Amino acid sequence: MKEMQCCVVSCEKPLDAAYWEAQYKAKATAWDLGKVSPPIQTYVDTIKNKNITVLIPGCGNSYEAEYLLDHGFTNITVIDIAPTLVADLKEKFKNNSNIQIVLGDFFEHQGEYDLIIEQTFLCALAPTMRQKYVWKMHQLLAGEGKLAGLLFNRTFEVSPPFGGSKEEYKMLFAVAFDFLKMDVCTNSISPRANSELFFELKKNNTVKVYLYEFNGITCSGCMESVSKKFAAIDGILNVSMSSDFAEVLIVSKNEIAVEELQNAISYDKKYKIKKIS
Repeated sequence: MKEMQCCVVSCEKPLDAAYWEAQYKAKATAWDLGKVSPPIQTYVDTIKNKNITVLIPGCGNSYEAEYLLDHGFTNITVIDIAPTLVADLKEKFKNNSNIQIVLGDFFEHQGEYDLIIEQTFLCALAPTMRQKYVWKMHQLLAGEGKLAGLLFNRTFEVSPPFGGSKEEYKMLFAVAFDFLKMDVCTNSISPRANSELFFELKKNNTVKVYLYEFNGITCSGCMESVSKKFAAIDGILNVSMSSDFAEVLIVSKNEIAVEELQNAISYDKKYKIKKIS
């Protein structure tokens, strides 16, 4: 597969609104297929209820939204952080009341959706944000809501896009979601053949999913020790820490008091935990 050279940056560099705005202004959008991705098209064709609420984050040129509209879907929201792109989309869809186009940060977005479609959004985020992604997706989905779409099943020499593996994703989404499907796509476009996973996850509405800031960890060994301490607390079902050790995702039967979490790591005075609202 040919490497995507559209965005050659260090992952320490901020992938913020200014960065993505510059990409669109420079038309440096090699990730853009120019059409709806075939696996997502196939999935959309199976959905019978056209009135469900649908969100597409990091929507780009919104071919998926256009396909949904063309096939009778009536309640679509797309969000992106790049002003030029969003202005173009508002002009393109100005006469269609079935789509709402939002300029903003996905992680600050509020709403409730039956379906969230993933298409090149997770891979555009720095890997340090993956726990936050799971937390926000769980937050935005309705009780029986689903998250479905495509994830890269490979790594890249230059990023973004950022890749991953089926094993990594399964650990990331564990317990917070029920896995309905996560398999290598059989109908990817040829440059992405055998490198995409199609997944469909259903929100587990019987658990609580919380994200916390964490300070004090400097190595993976310490991360493993802290994660084990949290996992040993009664009621906690899954623990996942970001790759920069700055955030921890906790899935539990009920909310665990911050004081109890702090007490579990009190053996090291530099460890501090704080809930993210």
